[in-house]
Amino acid sequence: MPDLRSRILAELDAIKDPCSMAAGTPLGLDEMGLVRDVIIAANGDVTIDLRLTSPFCHMIGFFQQEATRRVQAICGAERVTLKADNGLDWSPTLMSVAAKAKRAVHLAAQNASIIS
Repeated sequence: MPDLRSRILAELDAIKDPCSMAAGTPLGLDEMGLVRDVIIAANGDVTIDLRLTSPFCHMIGFFQQEATRRVQAICGAERVTLKADNGLDWSPTLMSVAAKAKRAVHLAAQNASIIS
C-alpha cells in the first residue's frame, strides 16, 4: 500500500503545524518531521505515530481531529488512531530539506527587515 501511504502523508502535510504558522513559516506535519510512521493494517485501520515538538503541545486534539477527517476521506478507514510521544525528542534537524529552506528564507527576510 505504498501509494495509499504516500497519499496519507500528503494529507498529513496539508495539516499545518500551528507553531510554525505563528512563526510565519507554515509547515505541514510531515515536512516538520512530526510524522514518525504511518501504519496501515490489513483491515484498513490506520495508525499515525506522531512526535510532538514540545511536552506542552496543546494541539494534539486538533491533530487527531484533522488527521482522522482527512485520512477517512481518502481511504474510508473505519478507525484512525493517532499516537503521540511525550514531545522530548523533536528538533529542527528532523525537518525536511524543503522545510529547512523555507524556514531559512523566512528568517533571512526577517533579519533583513530588522537591519534596514
